[in-house]
Amino acid sequence: METEKSNVLKAEELKLLANEAFNARKYGQAIDLYTQAIELNSQNAVYLANRAFAHLRLEEYGSAIQDATKAIEVDPKYSKGYYRRGAAHLGMGKFKEALKDFQQVKKMCPNDPDASKKLKECEKAVMKLKFEEAIAVPESERRSIAESLDFHSIDVESQYSGARIEGDVVTLDFVKKMMDDFKNQKCLHKRYAFQIVFQTREMLLALPSLVDINVPDGKHFTVCGDVHGQYYDLLNIFELNGLPSEENPYLFNGDFVDRGSFSLEVILTLFALKCMSPSAIYLARGNHESKSMNKIYGFEGEVRSKLNDTFVELFAEVFCYLPLAHVINKKIFVVHGGLFSVDGVKLSDIRSINRFCEPPEEGLMCELLWSDPQPLPGRGPSKRGVGLSFGADVTKRFLQENNLDLVVRSHEVKDEGYEIEHDGKLITVFSAPNYCDQMGNKGAFIRFEAPDLKPNIVTFSAVPHPDVKPMAYANNFLRMFS
Repeated sequence: METEKSNVLKAEELKLLANEAFNARKYGQAIDLYTQAIELNSQNAVYLANRAFAHLRLEEYGSAIQDATKAIEVDPKYSKGYYRRGAAHLGMGKFKEALKDFQQVKKMCPNDPDASKKLKECEKAVMKLKFEEAIAVPESERRSIAESLDFHSIDVESQYSGARIEGDVVTLDFVKKMMDDFKNQKCLHKRYAFQIVFQTREMLLALPSLVDINVPDGKHFTVCGDVHGQYYDLLNIFELNGLPSEENPYLFNGDFVDRGSFSLEVILTLFALKCMSPSAIYLARGNHESKSMNKIYGFEGEVRSKLNDTFVELFAEVFCYLPLAHVINKKIFVVHGGLFSVDGVKLSDIRSINRFCEPPEEGLMCELLWSDPQPLPGRGPSKRGVGLSFGADVTKRFLQENNLDLVVRSHEVKDEGYEIEHDGKLITVFSAPNYCDQMGNKGAFIRFEAPDLKPNIVTFSAVPHPDVKPMAYANNFLRMFS
């Protein structure tokens, strides 16, 4: 009895420490402390709901749903359990499941104006979703939006003073002028935006799902991770490491857009550089290069605000053409998310994936975009609720079976901008410092020099940007939880 009382008191102390860590935005530390409290007192719904909240902050929606569900099981009258689970469902784009949870919150707290507001927004989102489903054209009947447009017929007004493409060739001078205009929050004319996206589309269409990159001896190659619409940090990468060119090539490893509110500037800059010099820059698809993510996390709203609805459709189409992975000098496998739920996957299997679609919820393509490494061997459920977690043994077998030396992936915020795991055989690189203006992390990129391809990791801090908050264009409802 005495021990039980002591455990309860100790658990409460740990909860207070966890709350402090949470308020200091040290979410991983908060999760560890809440976990210790739960181990001492597993029948406290508050600890579980609080840990769910910390998982939400790290975008670990699968883990958040598990914790919130346990909180509800422990105390079915605890409204925050439903509230946290609803927020997690929302983060995964599962509006209908979120609606059920918020209806329950409203039932339990009928006079809570906040609950009423969130329920109303959720109902609106579900209605919109139903309407979109009702008018959706079946995949088999869908025509390419690009094939029905002709950017040559769009007039450029004489008073337009921004960057101009003369003829069909995207030059370095144009790219520099456009980047400078973007830096000063000026827009690019729709005609040139169309031209850049169209030309990029043609190039991406011709690529395989797995692209081989050759770096000659004595030459170097740079890999960047998630940028997430942080345009001014992208400019800083180029300040530190030089603009992409045939002598200074880059691979950007997915998640160019969403979260940050300069996603359009980021994607047009990367696409324009690809048009200028195709071998100067390689682009891989991330889990955020998808309709469902763009609808929730800001890119769709930003494109609609800065350009128009046609561009929303056009970007959605072109994102489906992005390759899924790259191999550098037949030795380094680079992918946005991670590895697979089964052993024996060969590079030829990845090369033959039909990628011209929205990411499915399971299978090789899904796992390439969504999976994460874990410290334990074997495989486990994904903390995100999509894909899986894989251990060092899985990484080692994949590398051996494909005669590779290293996996480089992105997809996860890291305090130092990178993390080396799995006995040095896996590196995570993340290039959006102070992610969402709140995580306090550094960004990083990796330079490889042939022939030894030893990773040289460069870290950097966030730079100031204009006063436009992250998620400024995001789904109204989700912004309430940010």
